[in-house]
Amino acid sequence: MTIDPAAFERYRNSPNHKTTLPRLCLGTVIVIVLWGASTVAVLLGGAYVFALWQASPEATPPYGGVMDGFLASPIGILSALASFSGIWIGLWIAMRWLHGEPLSALFGAGRHVSRSGFLKGLIAVLVTSLVSEILLYMLQPGIARGPISLSSWLLFLVPIILLTLLQTSSEEMLFRGYLLRGLAKRFRSPLIWALLPGLLFTSLHWSTGSSAAINACVLASIAAFALVLTLLVYATGNLGAALGAHLGNNLTGFLIISHQQSYNSFALLNAKPLEGPGWTTSDAVLIACIGIACSLLTMALLLHPRSPLKVTAEMADRAEAA
Repeated sequence: MTIDPAAFERYRNSPNHKTTLPRLCLGTVIVIVLWGASTVAVLLGGAYVFALWQASPEATPPYGGVMDGFLASPIGILSALASFSGIWIGLWIAMRWLHGEPLSALFGAGRHVSRSGFLKGLIAVLVTSLVSEILLYMLQPGIARGPISLSSWLLFLVPIILLTLLQTSSEEMLFRGYLLRGLAKRFRSPLIWALLPGLLFTSLHWSTGSSAAINACVLASIAAFALVLTLLVYATGNLGAALGAHLGNNLTGFLIISHQQSYNSFALLNAKPLEGPGWTTSDAVLIACIGIACSLLTMALLLHPRSPLKVTAEMADRAEAA
């Protein structure tokens, strides 16, 4: 399996002369500040409204406090996803005022999202997510029907898909777009432009409610997935496939089967929560192996030359569309 670097070379050389390391650092700070501000505004505002509702006589007091109850509620999950809009705003400001480029420059050298790449990435991860759930079921068969009714699930289907797309696309634009593209412009070594954004992305998924062993297995799985997303950008010179793959991964957890108690309000099925007790070190190792194996399967589906889902480089993609 060989990858032609020509498309990525076009992408890494697409930034203008204003993409310097100091500007890249300042732009990252702007994004983080606005992301934090939007998170605080959305969550505090939502928690305040939730507290007022809980103050009514007929409401049941939330377990773990108002904020925990709010975050575990359907409106809390929707609010948490909406808070990622701060990343988009921060990236627009950084690209427009620091780098003098349109936000679309982060999509690829052609300044557009590859629709075929997006669709193939989405399908591939939905397939590998099914494989992953089968293997996890063999490890831990305890799966229960979620609390949401089918009619409510269908009602929230479109909002959840749109807000999950907002969340996953903002992360891809930041970690596989802004940071990767900017660092690749300044540094030739993938140990810098690929490893640093990947480590930052992985570290954000640390859970204080999980054991050290479960955290290690989850971070290993996410690191493997982040590597696959980076390889997709390298192979195509475009964010399309990474956007689709990331969306497919998160939609599975939000809508189909949840492994996190704090995000199970909209899932049709609930598995044993990873942050809960009862997991052994051997369980954690097996979970990590399943995650890494499914990431490798995703990579094979999207990059193997004989795969029907093989993604194409941006230059070839544009030539086929012409």
